Amino acid sequence: MQKTAMAIAAHPDDIEFMMAGTLLLLKQQGYAIHYLNLSTGNCGSIEHDSAATTAIRMEEAKHATRILEATFHPPICNDFEILYGVELLRKLAAVIRQVKPAIILTHSPSDYMEDHMNTSRLAVTAAFVRGVPNFKTDYPAIANTNCAVYHALPHGLLTPLGQPVIPELFIDTTSVQPVKRQALAAHKSQQNWLEDSQKMNSYVQAMEDFSLAIGNMSRRFEHAEGWRRHLHFGFSEPGYDPLEELNGFYLKNKDYA
Repeated sequence: MQKTAMAIAAHPDDIEFMMAGTLLLLKQQGYAIHYLNLSTGNCGSIEHDSAATTAIRMEEAKHATRILEATFHPPICNDFEILYGVELLRKLAAVIRQVKPAIILTHSPSDYMEDHMNTSRLAVTAAFVRGVPNFKTDYPAIANTNCAVYHALPHGLLTPLGQPVIPELFIDTTSVQPVKRQALAAHKSQQNWLEDSQKMNSYVQAMEDFSLAIGNMSRRFEHAEGWRRHLHFGFSEPGYDPLEELNGFYLKNKDYA
């Protein structure tokens, strides 16, 4: 049976910024890969209203998914409405029960904005309840097979209070960087928005700078993504670390404590 990996992020383009390289390498390893942004991205514009922005960003996300050759899952809420509550938890848990991922990639628990942090919390709890039959969703509970949850580095590689975040492990994304760049560039509506809201002159260059900085942290790779593994209790056997299957692309951080 084919193994499955799923990226769960807050907004269209978040997967491409911090997770898509690892997702692409897992696909090369034989995994079926899945792509879910919880939000429509409806507030990500200074030019269009909410409905128009939603439509534009939906098409951009689908385009990026085609570039990544991943399975697209539609969003379940709007920007700034990613709140940790039972309604969204049931919706997300239903998707996880259907996909049955062996690997979940999601945001850092500590990040620069609440949408990212709440997505991380929702992803963790939704994975935890995948095999809990008394937690009801539109899809029945599944067997508690191994599922590893990995947290990406935060946007800017810093906590909200400006402290550096050190990854537990590095994944060498150099070989898939051109595809990752192409997938992020599919979100072309975000150039003006990110320049206005976050003072990014080029959102694609910002992603490049992040991956180069993480590669430099590794002291081995040119481009990399950094990950921290969620504690295994309730998710998997002790020591379950399927990203290790990426072999030469995988590097444990000796400085991680």
